[in-house]
Amino acid sequence: MQSQTLAQLGLAYAPLHALAHLGIPVVRTWLRDTWGAWSPSHRTVVIAAGLSPIQERCVLAHEVEHVLADDTGCATGPLAVHQERYADREAARKLIAISDLCEVAQWADDIRLAAAELRVTERMLRVRLHDLDGEGWPWPAGSKIGG
Repeated sequence: MQSQTLAQLGLAYAPLHALAHLGIPVVRTWLRDTWGAWSPSHRTVVIAAGLSPIQERCVLAHEVEHVLADDTGCATGPLAVHQERYADREAARKLIAISDLCEVAQWADDIRLAAAELRVTERMLRVRLHDLDGEGWPWPAGSKIGG
């Protein structure tokens, strides 16, 4: 019997469940210039209404990392850059298991197809690939869609 990946077993990381476990409610509403935000003063994650399930999963994973890091709100300057990069990197690590990435790398022709199979946005896959830079993945983190 072949071993199954977490995704095949239905055990892939579920950030909505992680937030529920932390007691953090999620509010979906119209947002003008972002897909999501963590409001520490309200202990609530707010995400844009109308996101695809994949987009929502990635945004929630990112916001979970802000919660876990105890980020205190909208930082500016170098601190903001650090917080956003950290949240992206940690979210990508949880969303994309190395074993799943290895499996998809066997057959996926491009980053678009790989991201769809992994149920993440192309941007989140690029973050994960950048995190693993130099490891020999078939699609460079900076590659263009379709090539």
